[in-house]
Amino acid sequence: MTRPENSAARLCVSAASGGGGKTLLSLGLARFLQRKGFAVKPFKKGPDYIDAAWLSLAAGKPATNLDLWFLPQDRLRALFTHAMRQARGEIGLIEGNRGLFDGLDATGSCSTAELARTLGCPVLISLNCAKMTRTAAALVKGICNFEPDIAVCGLVLNQVGSPRHETALRRALEACTEVPVLGALPRLAENPLPERHMGLASFGEGLSERAEGILDDLAAFVGSHVDTDAVLAAARAAPELPEEKSFWDGDSPYPRDGTKKAATPRIGYVQDAALWFYYQENLESLTRAGAELVRLSLFDSRPWPDVDGLYLGGGFPEDMAEQLSASPHLELLRNRACAGMPVYAECGGFMLLTQGIERDDHVWEMSGLFPVRARFCAKPQGLGYVRAKVARENPWFDIGLELRGHEFHYSRCEWSGPPPPAALRLERGTGMGMFADGACDGFVFKNVFAAYTHIFAPSLPCWARNFTRLALDWR
Repeated sequence: MTRPENSAARLCVSAASGGGGKTLLSLGLARFLQRKGFAVKPFKKGPDYIDAAWLSLAAGKPATNLDLWFLPQDRLRALFTHAMRQARGEIGLIEGNRGLFDGLDATGSCSTAELARTLGCPVLISLNCAKMTRTAAALVKGICNFEPDIAVCGLVLNQVGSPRHETALRRALEACTEVPVLGALPRLAENPLPERHMGLASFGEGLSERAEGILDDLAAFVGSHVDTDAVLAAARAAPELPEEKSFWDGDSPYPRDGTKKAATPRIGYVQDAALWFYYQENLESLTRAGAELVRLSLFDSRPWPDVDGLYLGGGFPEDMAEQLSASPHLELLRNRACAGMPVYAECGGFMLLTQGIERDDHVWEMSGLFPVRARFCAKPQGLGYVRAKVARENPWFDIGLELRGHEFHYSRCEWSGPPPPAALRLERGTGMGMFADGACDGFVFKNVFAAYTHIFAPSLPCWARNFTRLALDWR
């Protein structure tokens, strides 16, 4: 019998801290269950493109990000139900971030625990047991008693050094806690997941050619050391969710008056090895606003098809700055922007609009639309959630609008003389750096808006409507 959509089987994988092994466990479970014939719908808690891409590949279905920074609880539940329905998912597998209770403040707002509570989601803890035995029981008791309404359904012991170590851990946990141990993962000689400066390695580095093998190995590893039947039973025991209205209710599929336009604007979005950070909901919001999406690549030697607007997402342009500097599309991008075509650029996309990307004492020329350089640094220059107020007139956002987003970039803006005017005043975040009146972000030129800040379109409905309107006007 098919379960009602509001009682979908679901499970959240979390840990006591970052580095607790939840990504390895999540990927291994997703691929193992997918190989067993289950329709696994993956989710990633928080603003993360890289882990989400891995989860998508592991499950064979696109991952959805769930973030209470962007959506209130009822909208987030509606997004979860919408995503499960759209993917025809049998089980929702959510990978948490950081530690279970780590959030924005001392109350744990936007934490994985708050997400699990919002979704009525059982939590499977990946417990890093390196160099401890009975202390593991103390940690688990603390986790269970800290917020007792969080349903911890089981433990997977991680970094287990030997069979003797596993026996000691199991005895202590069985004697001191009521949380079942559903598996024990032996310590591996090396991390099977390649790392890079922003987390797991990107698919823009040829990783996708190796990723299938890595994921199959993880599936075999997790499948042989975890009681996956018990994991499935825990997911199926999740309670019914409150009924929520449809996630997209209230969003007109066409701009302004809700009637279909005679001309459909075509919005190109660059998705290739350099730029591939896009929320699926951002793209969906554009199609619902009446746009036709056209996928483009900066490395395509052929001319781009005619489009009425360009969306440049984030990514790793610094890793292929030399190849990008030779792309024929940079000049086209500059010319179209100067002519008034609407262009929305986030983080890596913004870097294409600078004078150049500086790395290792070399500057690779970009389109030169804005009089700044993007200098790559060894440490993050902006990391975390962003809260901004729109302070300068622009065709995208009304003055005074509060904008929520996130940033994660290793580059910073450098300019000679006064900085260009910026549209966003940041109440939280780094953006393009300190200006005379504080931290700012968002350069504007004609119909171009470029920022380090990433947005989540469903939390900012005007974005897709205005993008489509600008594209229609351009056409």
